[in-house]
Amino acid sequence: MAARTRAVALLGLILATLCAALGPAGPAAAHAVVVNTTPQRDEVLSYAPREVLVTFSEPIAAVPGRVQVLAPDGKRINVGDPEVRDATMRITLRASDRPLGTYLVSYRVISADSHPVAGSFTFAAGAPSATPPLPPGTGAESPARTLVTVAKYLGYLGLLLAVGPPLLTVSLWPRRRSRRGATVMALVGLGLVAAATVGTWVGQAAQVVGAPVGQLSLADLRAVADTDVGLLLAARLALLALAAALLPAVTRGTAGRRRIGALAVVGVAGLLTWPLAGHPIASPVPPVSIVLTTVHIAGVVVWLGGLLALTVFLLRGTHERVLARILPAWSRWATLAVAWLVTAGVLQAAIELGRPSALLGSTYGRLLCAKAALLAGVLAVAAWQRRLIRRRVAATSPRRVARAAGVELAATAVVLALTAVLVQTPPGRTAGTAADGVTREGVAQSLTTDYFTLQFDIYPAIAGVPNSLHAYVYTPQAKELPVAEWTVTAALPESGIEPITVDVFALEPHHVTAEIHFPVAGDWTLRISARTSEIDRSTATTTVTIR
Repeated sequence: MAARTRAVALLGLILATLCAALGPAGPAAAHAVVVNTTPQRDEVLSYAPREVLVTFSEPIAAVPGRVQVLAPDGKRINVGDPEVRDATMRITLRASDRPLGTYLVSYRVISADSHPVAGSFTFAAGAPSATPPLPPGTGAESPARTLVTVAKYLGYLGLLLAVGPPLLTVSLWPRRRSRRGATVMALVGLGLVAAATVGTWVGQAAQVVGAPVGQLSLADLRAVADTDVGLLLAARLALLALAAALLPAVTRGTAGRRRIGALAVVGVAGLLTWPLAGHPIASPVPPVSIVLTTVHIAGVVVWLGGLLALTVFLLRGTHERVLARILPAWSRWATLAVAWLVTAGVLQAAIELGRPSALLGSTYGRLLCAKAALLAGVLAVAAWQRRLIRRRVAATSPRRVARAAGVELAATAVVLALTAVLVQTPPGRTAGTAADGVTREGVAQSLTTDYFTLQFDIYPAIAGVPNSLHAYVYTPQAKELPVAEWTVTAALPESGIEPITVDVFALEPHHVTAEIHFPVAGDWTLRISARTSEIDRSTATTTVTIR
């Protein structure tokens, strides 16, 4: 009973440590990064464009109905769904009714590595609006991302439980020891992987449509089946069903070689669904990354799954002479598995980093360093354990081996937690590739009144030096509107500065310029009034920050 209690506590520690990495993922968690946009983010154009181009770091597929461009008045002005070619998305805008002001581009796409990616950016025609359009609500994304993350962790834990017992029962299990516990553990592991797969399916649907899990329809869930990741998840469920049919006879020791071989083939095929539905598919060399990731996962589950089963079922209650034969064989297996996972992990890390500077110059690289340092400590414990086995001390002191295995598993749980964070982090090769925004000096705004749209800019918006002001007036349809009389004042009430009238000079019927001196820095109140006819006059008021 004490051994079972310790085993349950150890499993709880592993699960708790894995789940400690959970938390709402921000936009940076996405692996398809926007590397260029036309117009550029925050760019101010002198005209309203007819199309918007968005280029990502990897091929994407647009989610139907989830890509839109909102005009300054909040109306959607893109024509139909965007055109996507590889990593570039082209959004066509209506030829008419494109007012001046701030435009919002909002998108939701599926990246090549199956991650739904959502984001938005703005640009302006003429000058930015005082109240730009707001992006669609994305509050449902964090719970969906959390669900997917929890599902992934449960899947990893299920793999450990499902792989370890069959490995030991096939070749190292003592004849007189009961196999019932090993069979139950393996089936529970398959059940966890199945539950994780279903959770991933539901979370994927919620992320794609941008809706809370509780509001998903059957159509939303069925839509996942039409995607690449949906096909892989369905294949994983089918393989799990085959494994569940084959596994009991294998763990009970009644299976022949054909059944054991069939289970091995099903297991390898199941492991392949992880890299095929993840980041390796979008790496610079997908076939290599898929193979490396599969080998890496196989090394982890063989090592940790076997160690867990050995610790729970065999270290206690097995005769010393039997342990003297089991432990050296297991040590050789574990050494080979660790060699697989380290070699494959290093090669895959080199691919994902892309360049040496990303090792310390990116979040991905720093997490990788932390994982490697902790893994080195785990391997030191494993090496000490192997030394006990080679000196034939382990068989006579199984408690020492069990304590070492417990430390090894607990520390490895932290490594797996770091790995869980790592796979949610953009690879180092994408660091620094995100599209930069346009930096502007001065102040530029677009204001709307009952009669017209006013656009103005002040440069350089610094106190104590001459500042130039340009103001333009347009109709709601973005046509030039002649002004009969202008009035411009600037005030700083918090410093007791009353409105100062600014003399303006008309360059065009709809365009004036002026020179403004702001004596002190602060948030100045600017009022621009324009009379467009004998009776039509309107005033726009705003606050500008003067440095």
